[in-house]
Amino acid sequence: MSVKLGPIVLVGLAAAAIVSSALAQAPIQISPPAQGGAKPKAPAKTPAVKEPAQKAPSSATKKAAPPAPAAPAPRTTTPAERPRDDEVWPAPPAGAAGAASQAGPPVATPAPPAATSFAPMSPTPSGPALAVAYAAYQRGHYLTAFAEATRIASETGDPKAMALLGELYVNGNGVPQNYKKAADWFRLAAERGDAAATFALAMLHLGGRGGPRDLAAVAKYLQAAAELGHPAAAYDLALLYIDGQQFPQDFARAAELFRRAADAGIPEAQYALATLYKEGRGVPQDRAEAARLLSRASRAGNLDAQVEYAIALFNGAGVDPDEAGAAALMRKAANRGSPIAQNRLARILAAGRGIPTNPVHAAQWHIIAKAGGVSDTWLDEFVAKLKPAERDAAEKAAKPWLVAIAQSRP
Repeated sequence: MSVKLGPIVLVGLAAAAIVSSALAQAPIQISPPAQGGAKPKAPAKTPAVKEPAQKAPSSATKKAAPPAPAAPAPRTTTPAERPRDDEVWPAPPAGAAGAASQAGPPVATPAPPAATSFAPMSPTPSGPALAVAYAAYQRGHYLTAFAEATRIASETGDPKAMALLGELYVNGNGVPQNYKKAADWFRLAAERGDAAATFALAMLHLGGRGGPRDLAAVAKYLQAAAELGHPAAAYDLALLYIDGQQFPQDFARAAELFRRAADAGIPEAQYALATLYKEGRGVPQDRAEAARLLSRASRAGNLDAQVEYAIALFNGAGVDPDEAGAAALMRKAANRGSPIAQNRLARILAAGRGIPTNPVHAAQWHIIAKAGGVSDTWLDEFVAKLKPAERDAAEKAAKPWLVAIAQSRP
């Protein structure tokens, strides 16, 4: 009988720096033909847009995973504020606000998202007694789970019972929260080859819980957990290989580790590996494979992947072009709060590519994207040519978003 451990929240290193510098140079192309006979101009070259920050490796080591320190909320794509030299957007159709053609805004190549919260691999209880302990844990009967796990760990040395004790201590479920005791139990389970506990132990070292923060130990346990088959550990370890601090920078090794995690269904790893295929870093450049991986991560709900896959669909980069599909996906990402998607959606609405032209909605999304940090002089000019009533309608529609954005800032 397979019993799942309770949810584990992982903490990652600040992967923004890790992946930004390494992967942010990947150009994103959206080059639809100009509308209304106006031919888009190529944008001026600008420095590569920095990728969105990411969370750094979780931890790696052996068995049962503990709920490591609370992880920050998953990041969305960091807005890019300058046009890329290879991204051209459609001009607004003549008659909407005047035919204007200009280079479009940047698409930040989102860095592989930080490790957010991956639950450990479901442990398979060694016997009926351990199954009872895990079942009690899942039902919130923590004292029963603690008593059963303590007895089994003492009598048989079962690493999964030790891992469960570690999780109870790290969460303070049924016992006072105690990171040192949690680390001790995770270490015992890790020494007996438990992948989830090894990963959890790395997380504790990463957060400095139960002892000083120790990145060398994080790297050691991540490597051990990855070798034991823990997908989240493989993902986080790949970020360390991209960072090049704890290990020599090695994109090929990172790609191999991302692939393991991607094959296990981790959307962040699918997105990260797609970025490497798009750029040909550590793997041969392959736009079709990049698009396939972006599609998987997008379907799994990864916001950065949704933006990137919408761009690939619009451009026909590695996949058959589908402007209607791109517009629908971009709208979905825009509604989820991605400023880059909001900006791109404004462009699409202004040009009427894949969806009907709608100047008011184009202006609305432009206003929202600007509030989120993505400026666009091309759309500024487009909005300036709208009728006063249309601009007023756009500002009114954008107002709830602007209030929410303002309230979300410190």
